[in-house]
Amino acid sequence: MARVCHSCGKGPSFGNSRSHSMVATRRRFDANLQRVRIIENGVRKRVNVCTRCLKANKVAKAR
Repeated sequence: MARVCHSCGKGPSFGNSRSHSMVATRRRFDANLQRVRIIENGVRKRVNVCTRCLKANKVAKAR
């Protein structure tokens, strides 16, 4: 699976890098994903979760 949040599905977004002369080149804004262990259906898993979901306690971290 690519760089996508397991909880909310947030992935990379795309935009432009602008140089001093305002020449546009394509770039990618990656989501701030952390690899954490969670409990899902009684099973421990390692998944990528964005920091917004971690802060909002949308996933139950395994201890």
